[in-house]
Parts: sequence; C-alpha cells; structure tokens
Amino acid sequence: MKVLVTGGTGFVGSHAVAALLRGGHQVRLLVRDPSKIQRVFEARGIQIDDYAVGDMVDAQAVRSALMGCDAVLHAAATLFGDDEICAANMQGARNVLGIGCELGLDPILYTSTVAAIFPPTGEHFAVDDPVRGLETSYGRSKIEGERFARELQERGAPVVPIYPAAVFGPDDPGPGEPTRGLRDGIRFGWPMTTSGISIVDVRDLAEVIAAAVEPGRGPRRFMAGGHFMSWPEFANLCDALTNRRGLRLAIPGPLLRGIGRLFDAAKRIAPLNYPLTHEAAVFVTRFAPCDNRATLDQLGVQFRPTAETLEDTIRWLYETGEISKKTAGRIANDTAS
Repeated sequence: MKVLVTGGTGFVGSHAVAALLRGGHQVRLLVRDPSKIQRVFEARGIQIDDYAVGDMVDAQAVRSALMGCDAVLHAAATLFGDDEICAANMQGARNVLGIGCELGLDPILYTSTVAAIFPPTGEHFAVDDPVRGLETSYGRSKIEGERFARELQERGAPVVPIYPAAVFGPDDPGPGEPTRGLRDGIRFGWPMTTSGISIVDVRDLAEVIAAAVEPGRGPRRFMAGGHFMSWPEFANLCDALTNRRGLRLAIPGPLLRGIGRLFDAAKRIAPLNYPLTHEAAVFVTRFAPCDNRATLDQLGVQFRPTAETLEDTIRWLYETGEISKKTAGRIANDTAS
C-alpha cells in the first residue's frame, strides 16, 4: 500500500516510516522543510524520494499529497507554542483525517495519546475511555483531534486512533519531553512521588502502526502503553543500567503539582528548558497502567523489555552529546569498548 505520512521527520513518524518500509509499503511524506528528510533518514540508510512540500493546515496541500495514496498516518503535531500555533494541530487533524475520508483512504491512522483519555475511568487506560479535558494548548488540540476522529468513526469511517503512553527510544530528532525527562532525571535526580509511568518503545509503537495498516477492517482503536513502572522502580532501573546512584527527591504529589504551576509561570517570563509543567506533574502523579490486550491479540506486536528501551535511549543520549560519559556510566564504557 502507498501510505502518506505527516510528521514523518519527527520521533514517532520517522520510526513509523522505517517500519512501514520494512513491511513492504510505499511511503510519501508531507513536509514543510524537505531538508529534514535527509538529515533524519540518511543515518538510518533510508532513501525518501516521494514527498510533498506543504503544511497540514493547508487543505489543498493535504488533498494533493493524499492523491494517489491508499492510506494515511497522521503523526504531525506542534508540541509547544501559543493557542494560535496549537490551533494548527486541530486544523491539521481535520484536514488529514477529513480529506482522507473524502478520498476513500483505508485505513486512516491517527497518533493520539493516552493524555486524551486521562484520567482513566478504571484502574487501567482503555481505548473506550471517554475523551477528557486538558489545560495546555497542546492538550486541548489533541482533545479536539481525538473527538473529531471518534466522530468519523461513528459514521463508519476506517479511522484508527493509536494511544501511546510515554514514548522512549533512540533517534529522537527533538528530543521530546520523555527523552528530555530521562536525560534530566539521570543528571539531576528523580522525584519520588505517587503513581508511576507507562513506557512504550518508539520502535514498538512504529510496529503497532505498521501492523494496523490493514484495509477493510473499519474503525478500530489500539492502545500502545508498553509497560508500567512505579517511580522508585524506574529510578532503580536507571541506576542498574548506568551503574551509578542517582539522586532521589521525595516529593508528595500535591507539592509536585504546585511546583509544576511555578514552572509554568516562570516559563511565561523567561526561557526555561525543563520539561516539568503542571500538566506533566498531574500525569506523573496520577498515571495508570494501560490495557494493551487488543493490541497484542489483534496485531501480534510484543512490547520489548523496558530495560532494553531505556538502555538504548541512554546510549543514544550519550552518543549525541546530550549527557556526559560520567552520567551515562556503564553504558558509556560499554559503548567505548
């Protein structure tokens, strides 16, 4: 099948492109900056010749890019910015998913997020949990994108939302918030607080996406939650991987959420490159495991061990200069040898 991918030069999108190509599919990218294609894919030995230059908010550009394709993966999103910038996420979702339906593409994949159904209705996140409300511009844009995807599903359209939890792994062009959180955690210390984190390897998420490219299956939803760990378990695993003891900071959930609000206020005054926000603090103190049973049963994808995911991520952080040899510890020594 020929699959249009938006956000193909991003973290999830670039790994999804690789998985789609391994699965025998043809790929076309919709990109704003073609120079990113070579920068992202050259090191992976992937040649991308089929691409369209345009923005997801431009309906005509989206329609032109979709012409001649059989399916689409909408993985593009603006992560940071004001309401005007994040409004692009909502318009982009409406353009890609809506026009994809008009043109009869099947399936129409959409990388949503478990944040769109946070908090869960039960002890686990489930794909049929109701859509919730979030505070940030990015959060609201993902909520609206999810609502639109479900509206199309109710009409019988073959829209397939996929719900990743915290995505880790190597080759993160951003790097994104989870990767930066891991980087800063092993450098400065871990907050020991309530709940924990669900970790999905970006390579496994890409395999979920590629496996879901099946026409004729109608509307479906898939969880990509990986494995859940408490924060002490997460910190202990990072210590074992690096063979160095990281700092622990005991912070009750209400206090961490309050600190997140302070960071939000500070970021409005001066640049502050730290991933903690109030919304992030709510997630990390009130998260829950994910129900991945349908993904495992229907798509046959297995989630690799979290230790492998984190080790590969830390190694990539070291190799790209995001962390020092001392911070990477044993992983840096193993890499050198």
